[in-house]
Formats: sequence, C-alpha cells, structure tokens
Amino acid sequence: MNKTAIAVYGREFNQSVIGYVLELFTYLRNKEVEVYIYHDFHAFLKNNYNLDFEFQKFKTHLDLPSNIAFMLSLGGDGTMLSAATVIKDSGIPIAGINFGRLGFLANISKTNIQEALDQIFANEYQIQKRALLQVETNDNTFEDGPTYALNDITVFRSDSSAMITVHAVLNNELLNSYWADGLIIATPTGSTAYSLSCGGPIIMPGSGNFVITPISPHNLNVRPIVVNEHMKLHLEIESRTEKYILSCDSKSYILSTKTSLIISKAPFETNLIRLANDQYFNILREKLLWGIDVRNY
Repeated sequence: MNKTAIAVYGREFNQSVIGYVLELFTYLRNKEVEVYIYHDFHAFLKNNYNLDFEFQKFKTHLDLPSNIAFMLSLGGDGTMLSAATVIKDSGIPIAGINFGRLGFLANISKTNIQEALDQIFANEYQIQKRALLQVETNDNTFEDGPTYALNDITVFRSDSSAMITVHAVLNNELLNSYWADGLIIATPTGSTAYSLSCGGPIIMPGSGNFVITPISPHNLNVRPIVVNEHMKLHLEIESRTEKYILSCDSKSYILSTKTSLIISKAPFETNLIRLANDQYFNILREKLLWGIDVRNY
C-alpha cells in the first residue's frame, strides 16, 4: 500500500518556532507520511537545525508525484502566497500553519497542529476556491509566461520623489489616468490586505469581482472601483525616472515605462483547505477586531 504523500513549503523562521516544526515532522513520521519539502526550505533546515527526518525535495510542482494529497505552508500569509505560486495550476490543496501574526490565509494555529492535521487526514474539511490574477507584458518581460498573484498586482513609483501616472484601459475603454503613488488590482482574497489599507472595500471570496484601488491619489475624488472578474485591464505608466515597480504578491520587478501590462483573471484557481471552524466572517471579526472596543484592547 502506498504511503500518503504531502508537500511542505516554508521559508526561514526564527528560533522561537522550531519546537512547532519538530512537532509537525514528528507527527508526520509517526503517521508514516511521505514528505516532499521545498528545496530552499530544506537547505535552511539542514544548515541551521540538526533534524533526523527523511525528506524528498522539490523545486516546482512538476517535481511532485501525482498522489500528493495536499501542501502544508509553514509561516504567515506571505508564505501562503508564495506557496500558491509554486503549485500554480496543479490543483494541490493548501493548508497554512500560522507562524506569523495576522493569518487570514494561514489560519491553523501553531498550537493546534495535531488536531488540525487529524481532521485533514480524516478528510474533515472543505475546499475553498480562490481566484488569482495574471499579468503579462507587451515585450515578454517574463520569459516563463504570465506571472500570477493570489492577493494583488500593484504598480508603484520607483523612488520617493514624484507620483506616477497610470493610464488604465478596462475592456478597451479608458477607465482613468491615475496620478498617484501607485495602483492596486486586488482579488477578493487580497481585498483584506494592501487594498483595504488604502481604502478599498472587502470583497467576499467567490463574488466574481476584483477591485482597483489607487494609492494616495492626487485627486481625492478618485476612489476604488469594483470590476467584474472577466475584465481585461491594460496599464501604461508614465514616470520621471522612466521606470516603475511591479509587485505580484511577494515578487517585485523594476520595469521600464516602455513596458505595459495586461492584467486579467488567471485560468486556474487556488484550492484552500478550510476546517469546520474556519468560517469567513469569523476570521474577519477576529482579525479586524469587529465588535471589540479597541480603546480597551
């Protein structure tokens, strides 16, 4: 009988959480689970901790066998975002163990690892599909094809002196020429992240929308706008420095203003594992302190 196989993705962490990592790997070994671990994370563990666990290694989802049951992301929400880009369109479900702070995506507590994994291995969970964005360029800047983002795609000015102008054409119709520090295009997943801090609305996952949110616009009448997920958005950027920054979740690129962007919905979705107590509005109330008198918090 073949062993259950899972993938583990992680990034560097501080000494305070090594006990939880050891607890996880001990649990998996006792369950006789075959573990495939992301190669950079494997190198970090090998160089910094004396772990006597046997792991297979992988660099991309193409290195993983077809019987991978799910992926565990060890870290905060940023680690979850990176994990989603690693598995791409493989459909592998992701569960996040939160070693960070906020944990909208990675919402399994590090103090509740064994109980949560018992539920997952017993198939006592639901799959929540999350839309992604993809970005392409007019000059094929990305040699491997489109770049994807589960949270948001953002363009920023490349220095601290002058605003940029972002000419946004939505479905072949001019939306606006944004004179601002930047522009965020966020998924429902990303609507509770950077977009929210810039005044954007919260969009419930599965609603079929994205939100375009300006960053510190010169004209205060320019507000966030919710658009249909089937949109195609063309962006051209003007800047005094003739360059700008493109951010796709945790990845950033410095691009020439000669490079324009085409942003649309990705042709695949990310599958998030959600346990019985992982209710969307419960998470919002907890993380955003709804209903709590913050004066006494």
